[in-house]
Amino acid sequence: MEAGDGPGTSPGSRDGAAPGTSCARCGAVAEGSPLLWTCSVENGVRRYFCDGCARENLRAIEGRLDSVDW
Repeated sequence: MEAGDGPGTSPGSRDGAAPGTSCARCGAVAEGSPLLWTCSVENGVRRYFCDGCARENLRAIEGRLDSVDW
């Protein structure tokens, strides 16, 4: 698997999440530009999390835990 492949990633998007990006945790799809979403780079792979998942896991995100440990 290369960077940009898999759920919650946006292939070809280096500056931010593109419309249609999916949440790496719940699978929600962004409508338009996901301005309130959180981006995390885990093992060299950029992952995006919707605002709901980010709020539910704020302590883990601030503690810099990988999403598999949430």
